[in-house]
Amino acid sequence: IVANIKKFAAGGKTAVISTINGDSNVPFYKELGNAGLKATDVPVVAFSVGEEELRGVDAKPLVGHLAAWNYFESVKNPVNTAFIKKWKAYAKAKGLPNADTVVTNDPMEATYVGIYMWKQAVEKAKTTDTDKVIAAMGGQTFKAPSGYTLEMDKTNHHLHKPVMIGEIKADGQFNVVNKTKTTIRAQPWSPYIPGNESKQKM
Repeated sequence: IVANIKKFAAGGKTAVISTINGDSNVPFYKELGNAGLKATDVPVVAFSVGEEELRGVDAKPLVGHLAAWNYFESVKNPVNTAFIKKWKAYAKAKGLPNADTVVTNDPMEATYVGIYMWKQAVEKAKTTDTDKVIAAMGGQTFKAPSGYTLEMDKTNHHLHKPVMIGEIKADGQFNVVNKTKTTIRAQPWSPYIPGNESKQKM
């Protein structure tokens, strides 16, 4: 795949939108680096490469490539500082592999938010009964490590979240180069799929 990218990028003015998921990113980015393809040659915009994946590669050849997430470890705010500190302390206390270099990432933040929102819904419902907790979940808010207050949509039960674009740095972290001013309401039904026209307000 990288050989094909190199071939079609030779003419310039080219970018790659990558939907490679999870651990599969590691060999892709390694090969990208080995091929000498830099962000200045053909920038890659990824939707599923984060701090954890970059921990497994030499990030220096990948500087400048982009990723889109709702959270990056590098964002500066007190909630995120505490979140990172707690995770690093837990990793060290439990003797996790590579405890000295553990990182946080978007899926971890999403899990963290989800657990606390569930807790809030249980407290509101005063029970762990599934249907009652679901009813109590809509409208829940939580100040997330991203620095935004996230909200559970009352209609579709998807989170209102920010969008951030991060640029890969040599240390495997991201420099946030763009982010939404506020959270964005989730759109669970794509308007580009026939039959979804009537579902856009859901």
